[in-house]
Amino acid sequence: MSQKKLQKEVIRQFPKVELHRHLEGTFAGETLHRLALKNGLDVPKTYEEFKKTAQFPKDSEPDFLKFLSKFRTDWYKSLGDIEEIVYQSVKNLSNDGIFYIELRFSPEHFALNNNFNREEVTKIIVRAGNQAAKEEGFNIRYLITFNRNKQNQQQMLELYNKIKKLEIEEIVGIDLAGDEIHYGPELFIDFFKQIKKDNRYGITVHAGEVTPAEEIWKAIKNLNATRIGHGTAAIKDEKLQNYLKEKFIILEQCITSNYQTGSWTDSKNHPFGTLFKKGVPVTLNSDDPFIQDTDLTDDYIKAIEYFSLSFEDLKKINHYAIEGSFLSETEKKELLTKFDKKAESFKKMLI
Repeated sequence: MSQKKLQKEVIRQFPKVELHRHLEGTFAGETLHRLALKNGLDVPKTYEEFKKTAQFPKDSEPDFLKFLSKFRTDWYKSLGDIEEIVYQSVKNLSNDGIFYIELRFSPEHFALNNNFNREEVTKIIVRAGNQAAKEEGFNIRYLITFNRNKQNQQQMLELYNKIKKLEIEEIVGIDLAGDEIHYGPELFIDFFKQIKKDNRYGITVHAGEVTPAEEIWKAIKNLNATRIGHGTAAIKDEKLQNYLKEKFIILEQCITSNYQTGSWTDSKNHPFGTLFKKGVPVTLNSDDPFIQDTDLTDDYIKAIEYFSLSFEDLKKINHYAIEGSFLSETEKKELLTKFDKKAESFKKMLI
């Protein structure tokens, strides 16, 4: 086994806490291919050829439009298809050393093509994901993603209220994603005001990925975000960095994803390294690993190599993630204790 492959197999076993991963970009590839063939979709018959069409070429030059083109909503012809792909996809997370994950998904994505009932889709996803996580022995919670360029805030509010009535305790947060250039935070103030008032879910907002640091400020001040998806633009605003430290507002950063979409193409100088060393609470995440033809372990390896991270650094990053999770304070303390025990077992394995 090559040194590089050996390193990956070791880092794969490090217990990881992930706050920013989209279910729609996390699929178990072989299961997805089988469903596509069963449903008569126009896809290659062999899995290797299918991967070339379904995934962004791993070593390709950045291309945002090509990246987006890989997200399809026509994979599913039945609710059973959704259950099957979610179950297998979540089950496979154990291969990446996942210890705890807040997996985000858009009911709209899964329901759109066949106009499935959004509440039923939500229940199926949580049920299948819970079963898979239980079997594999890791902890899972869910965030509901709302896409800013596909729904206005009134439509968001209608779906939000339906999901809220389901009273699914594993759903712990709300995520705003989509086109942050043309659909700024100011368009969603009332929606997030209601979420804040309900005091039931945490709030995370994609901001400062392809927009200036000012959009991060808006997400925090106007939408009450306590976590920011990506937030690479924070590197250009020292006042914001100090505010993030003071208020403990987490940046959910994704090195590989940012390269492939072109939002930050100089991976070796990704803001993650500087921000971490300055004490800004940053976390490591995969974003859309199936689409990217990567996994979370790849991002860990990059961070270790590019920013000379130690074992204690990795522990600290994961402490940030647990403390910034949308769990209760009691659950966070329990998770921290369990994480440290698992991390120390990993360290002993290296000796």
